[in-house]
Amino acid sequence: MDGVPEPHNGWTFLTNHARVLAAIADNQNARIRDIAAYCRLTERAVQKIIADLEQDGYLSHTREGRGNTYQIDPTRILRHPAEASLGVTVASLLSLLAQDEAHRTDPSTERATAPPLR
Repeated sequence: MDGVPEPHNGWTFLTNHARVLAAIADNQNARIRDIAAYCRLTERAVQKIIADLEQDGYLSHTREGRGNTYQIDPTRILRHPAEASLGVTVASLLSLLAQDEAHRTDPSTERATAPPLR
């Protein structure tokens, strides 16, 4: 079946919700098909995740022609109690993911400049 991503076995550090949110942050006019391909999810899974994010106020959309434009609420606090108790926002999460993406796509950026692990 065309367009169905390969399944992923094992655990990952990011949830599919975080992955979809990051994809939308990268392109607020992205089609569900493109988000699904980027995140290696089915289109139906992405539709469900977007509905979850909208229901809880992390994301909203406006219809523009045949597509959607998504708006992320960067001030929303993350849901898990560990992050919520610290006041970690969506903006904080997305900025970390964007910094990592910049390191991966910019060959002139050296990993040696990353802060040391403690």
